[in-house]
Amino acid sequence: MNNFIKVLIPFLFINTCFAQTKISAQQQSAIIAYFGGRPTMIDSFETSKLSQLIFSFCHLKGNELDVSRMADTVLIRKMVALKSKNPNLKVILSLGGWGGCKTCSEVFSTRKGRRKFTRSVKQLTEYFHTDGLDLDWEYPALANVPGFPYMPADKDNFTYLVKKLRKKMGKNFQISFAAGGYTDYINHAIDWKNTVRYVDIVNLMTYDLVGGDDTITGHHTSLYSTTLQPESTDHAIKLLDSAGVPRNKMAIGVAFYARIFQVKDSLNDGLYRPARFFRGVSYHDYDKVLSTDSGYVFHWDSVAQAPFKYNAAKKLFVTYDDTLSIRMKTQYAIDKKLFGVMFWQLADDSYTNSLLDVIINTDDEYLKRK
Repeated sequence: MNNFIKVLIPFLFINTCFAQTKISAQQQSAIIAYFGGRPTMIDSFETSKLSQLIFSFCHLKGNELDVSRMADTVLIRKMVALKSKNPNLKVILSLGGWGGCKTCSEVFSTRKGRRKFTRSVKQLTEYFHTDGLDLDWEYPALANVPGFPYMPADKDNFTYLVKKLRKKMGKNFQISFAAGGYTDYINHAIDWKNTVRYVDIVNLMTYDLVGGDDTITGHHTSLYSTTLQPESTDHAIKLLDSAGVPRNKMAIGVAFYARIFQVKDSLNDGLYRPARFFRGVSYHDYDKVLSTDSGYVFHWDSVAQAPFKYNAAKKLFVTYDDTLSIRMKTQYAIDKKLFGVMFWQLADDSYTNSLLDVIINTDDEYLKRK
C-alpha cells in the first residue's frame, strides 16, 4: 500500500463519519408537511427547509392509485418543481385521508388488488417524478367512517401491502403511513413487528385525540397525559416503543387547526365536560375567530402542556396547538431522537408569523447548540 493510500483511507473515514453525523442531525429535525390546498397557495409558504412535502390526497380508482383532477396534477408538478430550490426535499403522494379510503379494505384484501395497486404507484411515481407514497388508510381493522367496510384481516393485509410496495419500488422509495395516535389503533390496527421493517416513517397523528358528536372534551393534540386523559403524544410514543418501533422511524404530529366543542355546562372552563363537536378553525383564522374580543379566554394546562380557550357566554371550548406547544413538541422530537415532526396541514398556516416558522426556528436553535 503506497503512502498516498495510507493517508487517504483515514481521511475518507473521518469524512464519512462527519457526513453520517450531519445526516443524523438533519434526521433529528426532519419536518414533514401535508398539503391539501390550492396550487396557487404552495409558493406562499417557506418550503426551503421542509424534509418532505406530502400531496393530499390521491384515491383509489378500481384497484389503482389515481390522480384524475387537473388541479391535482398541476399541484403535484408545482410541488416537484420546489426541489430545484430545495434539493433535499422529497415529494410524496398520499392515498386516502379521512373518508378517502372506502374501498381500501376490499382492494388490499387480495394479491391481485395489491399487485395492480403497486403497479399503478410505480407508474404515477415515474410520471410525476415523486419520491414515495404515504398510506393514509383510516383505519385498518377498526371502525372508522360510518358505513365504511373493515375486517380483522386488514391488519395482515396492510403488512402484505407495504411488503409488496417495498419489493416493487426498491430501497430508495420512501414508504410511510399515517398512523392513529390513540391506544386502540396502536394496539390493534397494525402488526408493528412485521410492518415497520418495510417502511421508512410512521407519521403519528397525535391530534384529533378527542372528537365525535357526543364526547367529553379534552386536548385533541396534547403532549402529555393527564389523570383524566391518557391519550397524548408521549403516551403514543411509549406504546410504539413497547411495540418495538424504532424511534428514528417515528414522526409526531402537530395540528395547524383548532377543534371547537359546544359544551353543556361551564364547569372547569369547559375542559373534560360533556360536549358535541361544533367546528374546526384553521390557524390563519385564529385571530379573527378566537379572539379575546369575541369572548375567548386563554388557558394553559401545565400537565398536558397544551393550550385551550373557553367562551363562557357561548359555552364554546377550543383545543388546539399554539406557538408554545409546537415549540415544546418539536423539542420533544429532538430530545427523544425521533425522526422529526409532521403536521396537518400547510394550507392551514398563516403566510406571516407562521407555525412552520416555529418548527424551523426550534430546529435551527438546536442545531446551533450542537
